[in-house]
Amino acid sequence: MAEALCASAFVVELDRALSGNGLSWVYTVEWPFLGGYAVYAWRRFLREEREGPPTPRDTEPDDETRRKLEEWNAYLDEVHRPPSGDA
Repeated sequence: MAEALCASAFVVELDRALSGNGLSWVYTVEWPFLGGYAVYAWRRFLREEREGPPTPRDTEPDDETRRKLEEWNAYLDEVHRPPSGDA
């Protein structure tokens, strides 16, 4: 369905571009890319349905990454701490 839509839109925009509409040249290039993306997404969805979603790698962060993450979380705790009772 998406391929038919992209192909017909490509033909329409190509006709418009050849008749003098300069902006249609951009769409003439764009529609094949959208059609290619539709094929890519369709194949990816089929593969995920067959194999399941990709799983993250089981890796532990190194000490430097862990330290930076702890600093970041402490900063977020400080930023989101409710203000004291001073009104």
